[in-house]
Amino acid sequence: MNFEVLDPGLAEYAPAMHSALDPVLDAHLNPSLLQNVELDPEGVALEALPVQESVHIMEGVYSELHSVVAEVGVPVSVSHFDLHEEMLWVGSHGGHATSFFGPALERYSSFQVNGSDDIRQIQSLENGILFLTKNNLKYMARGGLIIFDYLLDESEDMHSLLLTDSSTLLVGGLQNHILEIDLNTVQETQKYAVETPGVTIMRQTNRFFFCGHTSGKVSLRDLRTFKVEHEFDAFSGSLSDFDVHGNLLATCGFSSRLTGLACDRFLKVYDLRMMRAITPLQVHVDPAFLRFIPTYTSRLAIISQSGQCQFCEPTGLANPADIFHVNPVGPLLMTFDVSASKQALAFGDSEGCVHLWTDSPEPSFNPYSRETEFALPCLVDSLPPLDWSQDLLPLSLIPVPLTTDTLLSDWPAANSAPAPRRAPPVDAEILRTMKKVGFIGYAPNPRTRLRNQIPYRLKESDSEFDSFSQVTESPIGREEEPHRHMVSKKYRKVTIKYSKLGLEDFDFKHYNKTLFAGLEPHIPNAYCNCMIQVLYFLEPVRCLIQNHLCQKEFCLACELGFLFHMLDLSRGDPCQGSNFLRAFRTIPEASALGLILADSDEASGKGNLARLIQRWNRFILTQLHQDLQELEVPQAYRGAGGSSFCSSGDSVIGQLFSCEMENCSLCRCGSETVRASSTLLFTLSYPEDKTGKNCDFAQVLKRSICLEQNTQAWCDNCEKYQPTIQTRNICHLPDILVINCEVNSLKEADFWRMQAEVAFKIAIKKHGGEISKNKEFALADWKELGSPEGMLMCPSIEELKNVWLPFSIRMKMTKNKGLDVCNWTDGDEMQWGPARADEEHGVYVYDLMATVVHILDSRTGGSLVAHIKVGETYHQRKEGVTHQQWYLFNDFLIEPIDKHEAVQFDMNWKVPAILYYIKRNLNSKYNLNIKNPIEASVLLAEASLARKQRKTHTTFIPLMVNEMPQVGDLVGLDAEFVTLNEEEAELRSDGTKSTIKPSQMSVARITCVRGQGPNEGIPFIDDYISTQEQVVDYLTQYSGIKPGDLDAKISSKHLTTLKSTYLKLRFLIDIGVKFVGHGLQKDFRVINLMVPKDQVLDTVYLFHMPRKRMISLRFLAWYFLDLKIQGETHDSIEDARTALQLYRKYLELSKNGTEPESFHKVLKGLYEKGRKMDWKVPEPEGQTSPKNAAVFSSVLAL
Repeated sequence: MNFEVLDPGLAEYAPAMHSALDPVLDAHLNPSLLQNVELDPEGVALEALPVQESVHIMEGVYSELHSVVAEVGVPVSVSHFDLHEEMLWVGSHGGHATSFFGPALERYSSFQVNGSDDIRQIQSLENGILFLTKNNLKYMARGGLIIFDYLLDESEDMHSLLLTDSSTLLVGGLQNHILEIDLNTVQETQKYAVETPGVTIMRQTNRFFFCGHTSGKVSLRDLRTFKVEHEFDAFSGSLSDFDVHGNLLATCGFSSRLTGLACDRFLKVYDLRMMRAITPLQVHVDPAFLRFIPTYTSRLAIISQSGQCQFCEPTGLANPADIFHVNPVGPLLMTFDVSASKQALAFGDSEGCVHLWTDSPEPSFNPYSRETEFALPCLVDSLPPLDWSQDLLPLSLIPVPLTTDTLLSDWPAANSAPAPRRAPPVDAEILRTMKKVGFIGYAPNPRTRLRNQIPYRLKESDSEFDSFSQVTESPIGREEEPHRHMVSKKYRKVTIKYSKLGLEDFDFKHYNKTLFAGLEPHIPNAYCNCMIQVLYFLEPVRCLIQNHLCQKEFCLACELGFLFHMLDLSRGDPCQGSNFLRAFRTIPEASALGLILADSDEASGKGNLARLIQRWNRFILTQLHQDLQELEVPQAYRGAGGSSFCSSGDSVIGQLFSCEMENCSLCRCGSETVRASSTLLFTLSYPEDKTGKNCDFAQVLKRSICLEQNTQAWCDNCEKYQPTIQTRNICHLPDILVINCEVNSLKEADFWRMQAEVAFKIAIKKHGGEISKNKEFALADWKELGSPEGMLMCPSIEELKNVWLPFSIRMKMTKNKGLDVCNWTDGDEMQWGPARADEEHGVYVYDLMATVVHILDSRTGGSLVAHIKVGETYHQRKEGVTHQQWYLFNDFLIEPIDKHEAVQFDMNWKVPAILYYIKRNLNSKYNLNIKNPIEASVLLAEASLARKQRKTHTTFIPLMVNEMPQVGDLVGLDAEFVTLNEEEAELRSDGTKSTIKPSQMSVARITCVRGQGPNEGIPFIDDYISTQEQVVDYLTQYSGIKPGDLDAKISSKHLTTLKSTYLKLRFLIDIGVKFVGHGLQKDFRVINLMVPKDQVLDTVYLFHMPRKRMISLRFLAWYFLDLKIQGETHDSIEDARTALQLYRKYLELSKNGTEPESFHKVLKGLYEKGRKMDWKVPEPEGQTSPKNAAVFSSVLAL
């Protein structure tokens, strides 16, 4: 650069601005360092380059204070000022990290982070430092100890990281996505797609995430959803650096020229208020780095790689007089950073030197830095040296403390005995799956233990522990052999074992011996199964949801009502929430909140299930509240009126869950603002005090409900943001109290564990025992406490462990809008009498109804289960008895449990997530009658969604009013399906195939034909189901569905929504018709319908002999009816009509079921003929089908 053109005074620029700071280096290290450098005569490398006392630092003007060598000859790749301590961190291209303490840059620590890759970004946290390399994220203590080491995919090329809060990190690079990593669990929680790949710089303000791309663009993304809100195309070549301050965004980069990329001397500046560019700022250096330094004004520091630095205002003109020069040892500056206090600048060059520039002689890096912990002085240097080659050297020279006590290693013979280690038994899973070939057994590796390692247990009692389900105590700080804890068998994640017959031979009764229905877990996003069960066993919610019906296609309240109806009908068989979850996936708010999990994340357990289910809990209550507020009479489903629960504008969800309150904001000027609001649930707020004092759950709950916090808020009186005290006063308590526990870190988990221990000691003392603080209970003490004399009328010792949660709480509203909360126990009942809610005086008693817990299991990735107190009405309907009982709901595993198990939380593997408390005698306040909202009008004619369908002939005739089906009428049914997700299977070592996850099917066509009357055999429903999800395989050969049949724009079929057709089938089931078809069990399963067995006439079982193969519809039609169907493809009208004819044939052959022996002979002949024909129908000479029969012509005539 020609300085004579800019300022004559700069023409006399010398390479060393401060001759006293010239470095003194070892001549043997790097010859390129010898230019303008004097050598130390002794040839010893100098670690730091000190500043002479004669150097004068002018206050307010940046000047060089110190220079040090981080790693000689290795370029500095990144520098970072510690945000918590007075330290400067430097990373090199060789993967080495070095830290310097204070403005004197005293070397504090130095360690290797990566053996081959360069360090690309450093971020300081409270407990350590994060280092980002190409495909590795490492968290290390400031002394160099590894806290965790997170390996990314080998294909990743990471360049930037951004700490969004204390426990969440965004990592970006040259790929087309950005990863979100939870630092508490060290797991990837989200993967955000990036339209423009190559995110190398990330910044954050209170409005946006800013992502700088290698293409020269800067994208502004939403803080919550990470969607692009705006994009600036700053440079045509590439982006070098950018920074944000206030409403200004400044960028520097490269522009495309004919000869390649050239550094652009114009800084592009953007106004974030108007989202447009303002006048570019021309500078007099080649900008490579820039930072805002907002001390007195919003100054910009622009740095070139040659060492020139210029300060200027982003909206003013750059003055050449504001240029100063950093004197790098190497030819280039590689990195630049500004301290949090803006008093210090750090530069790193290509020869491994670090330069510190400050604006005062004694700068501080942070406004408030904590004290740095230094290593203790080494005592070895003060001891005399020992020559180990001398055999006669007295070992007494080693100082050893003199003691007269017995040493720990001096074990008496009476206390020591040989303990042989017995080999553990072979894993039961290996024995179950083992295939024997001769005397050798082969089994797939269950992958539950480390390879070639067999753990030994010293205690026999440990043999009952199952190491398969043991998880580490802490997700951070794992050792090679971590301490493991047992997950009880019934709490483990349950999976369905699929066979050739699918689910038909899977024994669900082994997992559920009750008459309540479980939920299948293999559907995407089925993590919410436990919360669906909780809502179902709330009697007012169950009745309210089933009374609701609206015209929205994807209404969660409607789909939840259909699912509740299936749970009502089931007698212990599991149900699946596929239709509910399908509607759930279409809700935009669910996707925005991150509630939609990818299949890979759900299978690997990458998502934080505890946080996920708590967000889902808040979402579902809000969504149901909104859905049920629409009380207008639906037009699509005539006669389906509003809910019988409420007549006002507010929904009953609001009446059940909503808590009305006043938010008071008090400014320090004395101005108070009161705003009324409501909430559907509360989040626990834990006290900061970490001492072991007793803290009742009621106290924490009161603190969380009547929350008081200090925050910045707008004051109308002061007309600016002021520190305010915000308090919350309760006006009306809900009937159902919902609590999110928010145990998302070790801090909250330790609080629960500590309070449970304190509560345990108090309970033992209360029941007659004393606990010493310095020793554990002896065996005799435990026996005494467990005896009737020691603990009369009290729970056992095991029932008192890990319990902090009360079964009942009592709340009282005071006159000054205060709230008194206390635990209410059985002892209080005996002492004060039964607790009765006195609503006139604001006294309420809440009983625990459900707890949702997160099971930590490293083998399966964890799961969610629920403890639910099932009420009398449910037992009366299912089992004919009136009592209450606690149950464990783990997907399709349902098991009765003791009530104490519902409140016992071993924080090592069982973490509370959600609590539900209900008012006593809640059911008496609501009308619990269910009126079926589906009426016969759903079967009448309706318009098609397809545009072309009106121009072609219809394939069905809707029912007339005089044709409405009655109880016992026959209806022929057939359905066709398409595939949404392919089957996942693995090939075993013996050559057999094991299904891991079945293919996900979606109904595409449903046909119902009349089973009696003059129009018998004519369809009255032939609906093609529109789908918004991507279809992987149309299965045209088996379904007859072609691409385009389900598209409303080009389809010529009668296209409708799944909900519309579902209501038609639900009405037929509720009216009591009998469905005739072939393989109806699978059809109803995919449609997601629960049909009573006495309403299903399945020809696949009517023409079946025990322990024989199932026979296809095509072979049965050829054998009994002399019909040749399903020639090229399947047709549901043809199949449904054929099934009806087969049923008529069955009645004819079996004499209406009165002659089973004669029909058995017919079946024997059928199977003999099938074996001879190899179950194949002979090729037809002329294809005949019911479509060509006279009955079908009558359809066209009608």
